[in-house]
Amino acid sequence: MTARRELALVAAGAVVLTVAMTYPLAFKLGHVARIDNGDGQFAVWNVAWVARTLVVDPVHVFDANIFYPHRGTLAYSEANLGAGILALPTYWLTRNPYAALNIAILCGFVLSAIGMYFLVRYLTRDRRAAVISAIAFAFCPYIFAHSAQIQLQMVAGLPFSMLAFHRIADRPTAGRGAALGAALAAQALFCGYYEVFVLLAVGYAIVVVASTRGYWTAARFWMAMTVAALVTFALVLPMFVPYLRVQRAGFSRSLELASSFRATWSTYFASAAYAHTWLLLRLPAWGEVAFPGMIPMLLGIAGFVIAARRRGELALLYGGLAVLAAWASFGPPAGLYTLMYRTVPLFEWLRAPARFGLMVTFTLDVLAGVAASYLLPATRRGTVAAAIVSLALAAELFTPSPMREVLPPEPVYRVLAREPAGPVIEMPFFYLDYMFPRHTNYMLESTVHWMPLVNGYSDFIPQDFRDHVLTLAPFPSRDAFRLLEPLHIRYAVFHMHWYNVENQNDVIGRLKQFAPYLRLIYADRSTRLYEIVGFPR
Repeated sequence: MTARRELALVAAGAVVLTVAMTYPLAFKLGHVARIDNGDGQFAVWNVAWVARTLVVDPVHVFDANIFYPHRGTLAYSEANLGAGILALPTYWLTRNPYAALNIAILCGFVLSAIGMYFLVRYLTRDRRAAVISAIAFAFCPYIFAHSAQIQLQMVAGLPFSMLAFHRIADRPTAGRGAALGAALAAQALFCGYYEVFVLLAVGYAIVVVASTRGYWTAARFWMAMTVAALVTFALVLPMFVPYLRVQRAGFSRSLELASSFRATWSTYFASAAYAHTWLLLRLPAWGEVAFPGMIPMLLGIAGFVIAARRRGELALLYGGLAVLAAWASFGPPAGLYTLMYRTVPLFEWLRAPARFGLMVTFTLDVLAGVAASYLLPATRRGTVAAAIVSLALAAELFTPSPMREVLPPEPVYRVLAREPAGPVIEMPFFYLDYMFPRHTNYMLESTVHWMPLVNGYSDFIPQDFRDHVLTLAPFPSRDAFRLLEPLHIRYAVFHMHWYNVENQNDVIGRLKQFAPYLRLIYADRSTRLYEIVGFPR
């Protein structure tokens, strides 16, 4: 079979499996989404913003339309440039932000399956084993648990980067070094968290291979790795600079915060798959999902034993990664995470040590392929057995869809979209910390008009936003007008149904009081749109 034909078959199989495992998502692209929480609403807005702005104004893609008048606000959280690129054609064909996000999600599953297939295919020379590992990794419970966080579903960079590394280890060349650099940079484009993970994994792999193969003095190996580092740096630097600005503005995560998001033993048995429901109901409290599935876990353990006996380097590499990742996932109290926090650059940007559980799943799935390649006989019977295992694995990992039908945008936003562009403030202006995520509803609806918003929500909240929330919350008021005047805020949208009866009456009274400064553009039973035409003195 030619390499091109194999790639085509693998890609087709990955598409079919993705459609089946995520059913009915592929058939309702523009009508369903995970928007029952702030993360899900943020993801729709984020991917649509990138897909739109990369075409209309690529230079200012980081100047997202939130926290006006701040600039560089896309870097206040994951930029999701990779997901936006995947979504770009769909967004411009449909102008539907839900379809754009959902296409990116489906592409993420397909790419991770393809990447894992070719990694295990390279390591084992066994297509059947590669299929088993691809299913186990692409559709693992961790991915489905993060259906509201698009960046955490973009895991394809892990297998592609390790495949590129193994190719260098077997035949170091500058071209293969450049391929590794491109793979690492691509992972950064999709998810900064996983960029840190894969850099640590490659760093550990370098130590293992240099030790087991005597590469410490191999000039060609180090030349290839130098090329990889230079390519990674050159490609990542432009999208890294905005994050440095955010860091200088005071963004970082403390060890105390990380301790709140560490794994426990129950993390490694948590899964929302249908087949694991019985187990989930019997677990104590858990905050992250890291159960790889029963079949991958058993095969992974078997693969480690087999590799330890026959392929020591592979056992040391992937078995060691599994141990180190599990150790780090237990957070600062376990020690390793604290050490890395204090010594590894960028580690202070991470928040959730439990996400290292993904690396445990990844390594077990690679080792599962090793086990399958040794246990399945190279006969027709072995191929049938592999098919049965693959079907059983897909059945075990099948997870109920959290996607729900979405409502059309509120009519007020269609009206706003027809008005001349100008900054917008949306009311109520949620002012308590635990209410900040509700601003993502305004961000989601802004995909209709894309005007700048005073409102916003992200991992990093500007200090002046926090300082001004209590002043803006009772808008319209003289103090709020005084704050908005130098910003030239042009529109105000009021969602009256989000106020309780007492506050609604208060808002109506203040709207009457400041009527000379507000021109009513649109009103229905629940929303009102005003143009700010003056400011009281």
